[in-house]
Amino acid sequence: MTDKVTAFKQALGNYPTGVTVVTACNNLNEPIGLTVNSFASVSIDPLLILWSLDKKSQLHPFFNTTEKFVVNILAHEQTHLCTVFSSKIADRFAQVHWSTSAHGLPILHDTLATLQCETYNKIDAGDHTIFIGQVLQIDNRQKEPLLYHRRHLGQIPTSFYE
Repeated sequence: MTDKVTAFKQALGNYPTGVTVVTACNNLNEPIGLTVNSFASVSIDPLLILWSLDKKSQLHPFFNTTEKFVVNILAHEQTHLCTVFSSKIADRFAQVHWSTSAHGLPILHDTLATLQCETYNKIDAGDHTIFIGQVLQIDNRQKEPLLYHRRHLGQIPTSFYE
């Protein structure tokens, strides 16, 4: 690995992020999903968000052809969901509580928020694809977020707000 790549990974590994699980249905209408921390807002008008996915991911072909997806923003007590959806477990959805939304999308239960999206654009970005979604429906819950920092998961310390 080059020095620049190592420095890049160190810098971004020290940048805390929230944790999401992006879900959708594959071409057989089966639920698929994976843990994603490359999530950000893009626009208010229209309501747009983005996330990115490595082109080498086994799920890339499915997300690349789907017309809708869900960003499930994880709450601080949902480290289990993060772990399940970042694992090699074949049937991740058998390990968690979920249901199908009115939009026909797999929604994880008890998350901080869910953003049901229609694919707005896909952008080729090196070894990743950036997916931009137009938000169709938002469900918020009064919960604290799950954070990721230096390969650790946790919640915002109460001292942060003092």
